[in-house]
Amino acid sequence: MHPPRPSLFSVELRTSRWTEMVEWYRCVLGLRVLLRVIDDEYALIEAGDTRLAILGRPSPGDASPRWSLGFEVGDLEAVRARLATSAAAIDVPVRNPEGFREIVVADPDGNRLRLFAWQN
Repeated sequence: MHPPRPSLFSVELRTSRWTEMVEWYRCVLGLRVLLRVIDDEYALIEAGDTRLAILGRPSPGDASPRWSLGFEVGDLEAVRARLATSAAAIDVPVRNPEGFREIVVADPDGNRLRLFAWQN
């Protein structure tokens, strides 16, 4: 018998703009904050089957083009409209031959996000 495989609990983002980042993921992306510890600048945000942890740090490092966060959304146009109100630079939705439409956007720290919805 094999031991159980590890399960991804969360992805951690370090930022020097903790309050802004938490509010952006909550209000603009529409994710639910599960836990917010203001004194420690720690937030745990529900993101489907996993979680996104946002950690306030004085020197978080630069955003990396090596990775992106991929979010499946039910209504890509509704999310795109919310993003437009946040002054985010938003790509035009692209149809992928694999059967989904996606947009690419950056959060306030410049981390790349891919938002996609399956086509009907």
